[in-house]
Amino acid sequence: MKIKVVLEPSEEGGYTVYVPSLAGCISEGETIEEALENIQEAIELYLEPIEEDTQI
Repeated sequence: MKIKVVLEPSEEGGYTVYVPSLAGCISEGETIEEALENIQEAIELYLEPIEEDTQI
């Protein structure tokens, strides 16, 4: 599954990353790599309840 994310530098340092198609799915990290790892985990947690609802 491919999901578009937006990565922006934070004024305080580091990066903020969010998923426009998943309201409220936001994370951050000190580096680009860390921010992308963190948003991947946030996406998995965000989608977990949906997966549970679709299992029979």
